[in-house]
Amino acid sequence: MAEPVPHGRPEHRGLDPQGRIAREGSLARVRPAFRPVVAAARDGVLDTFGARLHSAYLYGSVPRGTARVGRSDLDLLIATRTEPSGAERDAVQALGERLDKEFPEIDGVGALLYGRERLLSDAETYDMGFFVACLCTPLLGDDLAEYLPRYRPDSRLARDTNGDLAALLPVWRARVAAAAGPGARARLVRFQSRHLVRTAFTLVMPRWNGWTSDLYEMADAFAEYYPARGAQLRAAAERGYEPADSPEALAEYAQDLGPWLAEEYARVHGVKGGPAR
Repeated sequence: MAEPVPHGRPEHRGLDPQGRIAREGSLARVRPAFRPVVAAARDGVLDTFGARLHSAYLYGSVPRGTARVGRSDLDLLIATRTEPSGAERDAVQALGERLDKEFPEIDGVGALLYGRERLLSDAETYDMGFFVACLCTPLLGDDLAEYLPRYRPDSRLARDTNGDLAALLPVWRARVAAAAGPGARARLVRFQSRHLVRTAFTLVMPRWNGWTSDLYEMADAFAEYYPARGAQLRAAAERGYEPADSPEALAEYAQDLGPWLAEEYARVHGVKGGPAR
């Protein structure tokens, strides 16, 4: 039986006493079942990058302590001292495939690879910088969060993290058209469901005045302000945790929910890279 996904609104809504977004996750929260794969990932990253490594992080359900055995993936962010090479990207993919094969406790490995300079650039301060500082748990090296600001759940953060949905929708439609078979469609359902729920949440995040990474809680927060769309978001949250081959969901995302959300996002917060609203 699958383990339940815990959710429910914390009283502090993910903020510290100064109203800034608190860093979620820690190595102490990694459940015993996942500690061997985390240790293997740590060793594998060190072996792969050596002196080229600046730092490495966990993110997602494993460091939050909500991962489900055999159902959750292991998510890694790796920062290199200079811009990563193609060979290093191939090596990261090979490492992920090896870990996925060796450890049945996880269902895949997702690994992001960036150079230190890009992660600390002005262009990424309120996107990948926020991701590192608030959503990533240090695993190895010098923590880049020390060089980044403390973030608040404001409109600027909303715009720069998820204000690009309109540009993404044509790419999504092309991927759906090219998807071959139920497995590929189910993966797209999972990815698009999660992205839409997170975008819908950050649409209302400044008014809700908090942060969460729980998809159910995100959908509930959104529904407080857009009750007519609440059922759609709650269904998307469910698909984000329990994906299925659903052409109907993908069509709904491409033709209704996605375009509406992109338009409303631009109206409320502006478009990523553009002026604030």
